[in-house]
Amino acid sequence: MIVLGIETSCDETAAAVVEDGTRILSTVVSSQINDHRPYGGVVPELASRKHMEAIVPVVESALSQAGIGLNALDAIAATQGPGLVGALLVGFSFAKACAYALGIPWVGVDHLEGHINSVFLDSEPPPFPIVVLLVSGGHTSIYHVTDYTAYELMGRTRDDAAGEAYDKVAKMLNLGYPGGAVIDRLATGGNPERIKFPRAFLDKTAFDFSFSGLKTAVNRYIQTHSDSYMNDIPDIAAGFQEAVLDVLSYKLIHAAAGRHCAHIAMVGGVAANEALRERVRRDAEKKNLRVHLPSKDLCGDNAAMISSAGFRHIQAGEVSPLNADVYSRIVLPN
Repeated sequence: MIVLGIETSCDETAAAVVEDGTRILSTVVSSQINDHRPYGGVVPELASRKHMEAIVPVVESALSQAGIGLNALDAIAATQGPGLVGALLVGFSFAKACAYALGIPWVGVDHLEGHINSVFLDSEPPPFPIVVLLVSGGHTSIYHVTDYTAYELMGRTRDDAAGEAYDKVAKMLNLGYPGGAVIDRLATGGNPERIKFPRAFLDKTAFDFSFSGLKTAVNRYIQTHSDSYMNDIPDIAAGFQEAVLDVLSYKLIHAAAGRHCAHIAMVGGVAANEALRERVRRDAEKKNLRVHLPSKDLCGDNAAMISSAGFRHIQAGEVSPLNADVYSRIVLPN
């Protein structure tokens, strides 16, 4: 089954063609980072307009790279939510209209479910069950996954997502947007032990997260060292990142122990962070856990993961009606 996937939940317009949920024939992502960078974050109205400009060329490019035409498609999958409503509507409406015109099935896919399915696009996908840490700019959650479409939410952030904290700390330090990659790079030249920031484990036996206190601690350090903090930026970055990594890795490892899972995975945009990948590998090895990580190009928002998740639903006979609508807030798991 050849499925066209479409993703427009935030500031990337993406399309991909995937066969049988695992074989990527093409994947195209058009980023809006340069458009939003002057504003220090994503501007919803601007994102919607840019998606409208990009959706047709991006889909055409994905089909061209796959070497197929529209008539070769068996189904279409599109991100239904969560995300920016205006942005979601562009891709979702396009998918709905295209599928109707072609007379083929289509399905709306949860964005978080798409991220989880990105790990199954690997050449050696993990077996079930598996504990997955989903960590991105908008979401930080842990799921116990027992099938391609069966998830148990074990914990999620109570405030800021990890990626959101990275962006806000980068903004405090005038490092520009987005902040994850620049903080990761600066941290390699800093001393993570020099400035000790708090670790918000909350309850060490549970799996919820909180990063607002860490963000506040960084801001307090900047305020109380206003004359000198510019010289401390690598150490601030290293100390902040170490605090984030400690909590993320600890929660993931202990969630796996709680569900007696030998396999763990990390997905989402922040899963591309090299320091985080190395920390999880190291901590998992101590506990004899097998780590599964998508390639870095599949960590960020992309349409291959949407196509893969969509294939699983369509294969199970689950398709969307024409009156289906997008949603802005988390619904996974149902």
